[in-house]
Amino acid sequence: MTSSSLFVADENLGRFLKEIRQYSILDKETEQRLAKAWQKKKCQKAADQLVGSHLRLVIKVAKGFRGYGLPLPDLIAEGNIGLMQAINRFEPERGFRLSTYAMWWIRATIQEYILKTWSLVKLGTTTAQKKLFFNLRRLKSQLQAIESDNLTPEQVDFIAKRLHVSERDVISMNQRLFGRDQSLNVTISGEDDTEWQDWLVDEGETQEDTLIEADQLARRSVLMNECLTMLNRRERHILVNRRLREDPPTLDKLSKHHGISRERVRQIEVHAFEKLQHIMKDPDRRIAIAA
Repeated sequence: MTSSSLFVADENLGRFLKEIRQYSILDKETEQRLAKAWQKKKCQKAADQLVGSHLRLVIKVAKGFRGYGLPLPDLIAEGNIGLMQAINRFEPERGFRLSTYAMWWIRATIQEYILKTWSLVKLGTTTAQKKLFFNLRRLKSQLQAIESDNLTPEQVDFIAKRLHVSERDVISMNQRLFGRDQSLNVTISGEDDTEWQDWLVDEGETQEDTLIEADQLARRSVLMNECLTMLNRRERHILVNRRLREDPPTLDKLSKHHGISRERVRQIEVHAFEKLQHIMKDPDRRIAIAA
């Protein structure tokens, strides 16, 4: 159930608005009959009539989101997708009107599109944050602060309590919503070619630190393998299995393997570990300890 005419561009918006006037608003009985024809028989003609008769609803909802600076044709196109999803999922036997059900899908699809498109940075992850994003402009207008970049502490407190979010979330969302994205490639001034990204500090490890850490890890690995050779075969087997494996076997399993008691396995493990520590801390004593 797709139609290329549902996806409008700026130059086609006027023609699209003219075309939808040919579709009349359906009464409840006709709507129910068409919905059942699509649901049970996948009648394309019935689906087209349902879509066409609700395109006015899509436009009405899309116009309510024009304040976010996105092209109206894009919002309508996304709303059309939501309308088609609603028709696919609509259950006429429940007795509700399609417009009531489709309204939710249209709004949800447009909102998701705005969240993905409006900013390069992910804006809302929780339901409360999404609610904050889509209600902050309205509440700022009520507070007569729509033209202000910053909010007063009293305004922040009012919005936070009204939408059940933290004051920190309100401040952060306001800065991002009314500040918009800025390119890091913009020059700081016209005097030189220094860009904003040149002032960003990389808080990760430096290349030197990474090389030093890798070298130390390699040395410790060599030392560990060398020191393990100083243990006898049984000590080495028990220590490696009990201390160096991600899924160490039980004392009972090792006791059966070596033909000794579980307590004896535990004693050998502790003794071998202490012995290994001594060897690694004082390499000059390796031969003496091994003997």
